[in-house]
Amino acid sequence: MRIQELDRINELAQIARNVGLSAAEAAERASLRQTYLRKMRGQLTNTLAKVTVLDPEGTDVTPLKLRAHQWSGNMQQVSE
Repeated sequence: MRIQELDRINELAQIARNVGLSAAEAAERASLRQTYLRKMRGQLTNTLAKVTVLDPEGTDVTPLKLRAHQWSGNMQQVSE
C-alpha cells in the first residue's frame, strides 16, 4: 500500500536540504509526518492481526500475548 503523504514529505526534505523551509512548510512537514506514522502503525497493526508463527516442524508457536490480542480483536494495545 502506497502512502501518498510520503511524496510530499520527500519534496519538503529536498527543499529543506537545498534552500530551507518556511515556517508554514515546517508545520506542513510535521503534520504530514504524524499522518505518515499513524498510517504506518495502522498497517503494522493490520499485519500483526493476521500473523501466525510456525516452527520448522509446522507447529503454531505464536506468542500467547499476540494470540490473545488477535482473538479479542483489540490489536491497538499490543506493546512490549
